[in-house]
Amino acid sequence: MTEHVEEITSPGESQREMSFWDHLEELRSRLIWSLVGIVIATALCAFFSDAIVNKFLLAPALHTKPPLKIQNLKPYGQLMLYMEIVFIAGLILSLPNTLYHFWKFVQPALYPNERKYVTSIVFFSTFFFLAGGAFGYFFLIPNALSFFSSFGTQNIENIIDVQSYFGFIVGIILACGVVFELPMLSYFLAKVGVLGPQFMRKYRRHAVIIVLFIAAAITPPDIASQVMVAIPLYLLYEISILVVQVTRANKLKKEKAAA
Repeated sequence: MTEHVEEITSPGESQREMSFWDHLEELRSRLIWSLVGIVIATALCAFFSDAIVNKFLLAPALHTKPPLKIQNLKPYGQLMLYMEIVFIAGLILSLPNTLYHFWKFVQPALYPNERKYVTSIVFFSTFFFLAGGAFGYFFLIPNALSFFSSFGTQNIENIIDVQSYFGFIVGIILACGVVFELPMLSYFLAKVGVLGPQFMRKYRRHAVIIVLFIAAAITPPDIASQVMVAIPLYLLYEISILVVQVTRANKLKKEKAAA
């Protein structure tokens, strides 16, 4: 009677064993391709720099009632400003390429049936970041600028330094983009077994306090803007609970099947 032993494939066993230098070479290759993508995206953004500045970043100030006056206080201020904006825009535009090469580097550590989801992970990570940035640009920034422009006495004219203005605009866009990555972060923590749905449900009240704190930190001091940010953040938390629940259930199912 012959005994049949089922071989269980662990992450990375289907590929040849990689040495430390192989991993280092793979990391170098992925970093180079990521930098190439950033350089190409930055060059493309430099070509459209006037449109990015005038039609995108300056638009909220021009449509504020009353419109905000932006001024430059340094001889080289606009040059440095354009360089910063072009570089940040290049980083955002090349985000899918950067995420793709990051996950291609991590791919050997995944199970064979998980490697096919790398493209989906890159897509949803980019989607949530852009959705957060769009939320900050179209909803949060106009309300914040309207509040700032109408607050205070009429005897003081609001003339905003261009560096402060663009720092405020870009900061909100990036902050909202990062915060909207909560479902993807929850997915990764659930995959490694750190986070579970029971834990998130247990501390739901604490999450509400944290959400309100984050909303107060990235919004002007008015209730309307804080509520506008707090509601989608809490919805993202509830979505994250569902993501974690599905992820843990699939993981337990695979572990039982392997056992």
